[in-house]
Amino acid sequence: MRDPKDELSELESLGLRRNLRKLDSPQGRLVRLADGKECFNFSSNDYLGLANDDRLIAAFQENLARYGVGSGASRLVCGTQSPHLELESQLADFKGSEAALTFSSGFATATGVISGLCDKSDIVILDKLSHASLIDGSRLSGAKMRIFPHNDLDKLESHLQWAVEKVDANGRILLVTESIFSMDGDLAPLAEIVALKEKYGALLLLDEAHAFGVIGPQGRGLAAELGLEDRIDLQMGTFSKAAGLSGGYLCASRSLVDLMVNRARSFIYSTAPSPALAATIFNAINLIGGSDGDSLRRKLWTNISSLDSSATSAILPIIIGENAEALAASNSLLEDDFLVPAIRYPTVPRGTARLRVTLSAAHEEEEIAMLKSALSKWV
Repeated sequence: MRDPKDELSELESLGLRRNLRKLDSPQGRLVRLADGKECFNFSSNDYLGLANDDRLIAAFQENLARYGVGSGASRLVCGTQSPHLELESQLADFKGSEAALTFSSGFATATGVISGLCDKSDIVILDKLSHASLIDGSRLSGAKMRIFPHNDLDKLESHLQWAVEKVDANGRILLVTESIFSMDGDLAPLAEIVALKEKYGALLLLDEAHAFGVIGPQGRGLAAELGLEDRIDLQMGTFSKAAGLSGGYLCASRSLVDLMVNRARSFIYSTAPSPALAATIFNAINLIGGSDGDSLRRKLWTNISSLDSSATSAILPIIIGENAEALAASNSLLEDDFLVPAIRYPTVPRGTARLRVTLSAAHEEEEIAMLKSALSKWV
């Protein structure tokens, strides 16, 4: 029998062992580590700086007093409360879909939706750099899987041609991609992907996790930015990034959402998220979609351009290559009071270990200038 200590030793020798980093402060542009050290936080997905926003803190406190702290049961038992339904109605309007469904996390959304939608008679086609949750959901479904090289439209079309020939008469072809890729920060060629899925009669699941709140009118995402919302079958994302909270969502047709209520195991067999959380997400989306959200997005994009004028998202990867060097770079930055994580396999492909810099609307111009100077030896 394998000894866990031996496995940990092997991970250590490969530069792949992970350890939890404790923070002794709220999430924000400046965080305090467990040893008391304060550093500038360029590692968070809190793109609009809402995780510790006074307005949302006050809203959460009010919602807790009104709805309590827990839901008490799964959504299909007695856990569905008015804030859950109000949030889902708001989301459908916000994302331009017939209906919406919320989950406990983005990971639960991906695994529940794909495995609830597809089975062994179906085919799932994924971008090679799709998030682990999308890959795991595809594996759980039992569907045949095909991977196309990152953003390679020719190979995608080849896979779609193959799928049309292989799928059963009642089978589904599901195409899966992200709008902003979480580790590279680049965009999917979404208009071309939509055209291909329509040409071959596939369904498209678009993960807008890192675009929600950041891109498009009112921060509605890349699909809205390109005017493609009504041509995408399933849009999913999270509230754990730009919205500053936690949870995940699916926006789709009424029939697809109702099917997930009956098929998505991560929805059916999970206790419903706190109704106070659902109500506070509602408040966050109102903020994101209003004039305050517009102001925060302008500040975010100013900050992004200050660090890299060619960037297409708030995620800026600096490829180092080997694990040890990436860890050394991250530790060196920490000594200079910058929290920037080293990202390694299996999160990214072998040999592409990197620093993953993320920007927030909360960052100040001087901090970004100092970071840019500190990064110069690796760029």
